[in-house]
Amino acid sequence: MSAPTENKSSDLPRFLARRARDIAEPATLRMAAKVRALKAAAVDIVNLTIGEPDFDTPDDIKQAAKEALDAGQTKYSPIAGIPELRQAIADKLKRENGLDYDADEIVVANGAKQAIANCCMALLEPGDEVIVPAPYWAAYPSAVEFAGGRPVYVKTRVRDGFKLTPGALAAALTPKSKLLILNSPSNPAGAVYGEAELAALIEVVLGHPRLWIMSDEIYERIDFSGRHASTAAVPGARVRTVTINGVSKAFAMTGWRVGYTAAPMPVSAVLAKIQATLTSGANPFAQAAAAFALREAGAATERMRLAYLSRRDLVLGLLQEVPDIRVSRPDGAFYAFPDVSAYYGRAVDGRRIANSVDMADYFLDAVRVSTVPGAGFGDDRCIRLSTAASEAELREGISRLARALAALR
Repeated sequence: MSAPTENKSSDLPRFLARRARDIAEPATLRMAAKVRALKAAAVDIVNLTIGEPDFDTPDDIKQAAKEALDAGQTKYSPIAGIPELRQAIADKLKRENGLDYDADEIVVANGAKQAIANCCMALLEPGDEVIVPAPYWAAYPSAVEFAGGRPVYVKTRVRDGFKLTPGALAAALTPKSKLLILNSPSNPAGAVYGEAELAALIEVVLGHPRLWIMSDEIYERIDFSGRHASTAAVPGARVRTVTINGVSKAFAMTGWRVGYTAAPMPVSAVLAKIQATLTSGANPFAQAAAAFALREAGAATERMRLAYLSRRDLVLGLLQEVPDIRVSRPDGAFYAFPDVSAYYGRAVDGRRIANSVDMADYFLDAVRVSTVPGAGFGDDRCIRLSTAASEAELREGISRLARALAALR
């Protein structure tokens, strides 16, 4: 009897599930890996890729976590979240968003990213179509495809503030349409939908027999437009909306991994069932800190919001001085998404720039500024710049970008 043949590493892909093989690496991770390698080699980099606050978690939130640790909150937590946090979320939604949810309709996840994945798995059957306005956060397509859905990308325009219009939504719908993803304030464009704009979209949604909405509001507290408008607060929308949120962006708690969904029964029960299958409950002392943050830490988030607003204005002013760049004013989040496509087709030292990937690589190689190509967000005309950096870094970074663009002929 012959010995079994040992599998070679080159043979392994054919043994892997297609859903795993087909997952595309987000553009943000690709560029972050390049930046880490250069920093490890002590190269001077201005990092404008980062998608998280550059502030530390406020001290009083940390103290709440320490007190929870001292109280012994180190065991498995309930699948859907500790009662204290679920009630704090329900209270927050009513107080700040005009939304009435029972605590039982809240499911706490291991970050908002898991909440998004849970939502896709709960709502999508193989072949269901998901309307994804472009530009979009890079992780949406993978979450949709992993759940068996098919992304249907709908381009938005700079002159519309990168926002989906009712006409464009209606034109994209088919009998297979099942989910619409809305992100306000949005990553990467900073688009913010007002109440009237949401109401016009909801009217189209309610005219479709099976269309749901996943409303990602993770940047809710980094909104420069005035009062944040929640999708589910629009009349008629609550019964077809899963709201995604968390504490990562608002409270500088990205590493704490606490997100949540708010959805009507029985959807919330299914979301909890999916989480029980995949990960169980989130970290209990991080949940205790999140509950404190939602109740008590509003002043800290406002200080951060004002800093992001000041940086937004600085970056817009600097970019508007660069020839041939178009930029839409972001009304929220901490990104700028300038259109640099006027420079495509130009070259320097034999290096030709054809698209946003070329441009981001050129910026990194030529002037040591890391950005993220817009192709990873569904809009190859643009690059994403993070404003979660100091004013000195932003000034230096954009000065270097302007110098690199001026060299292109």
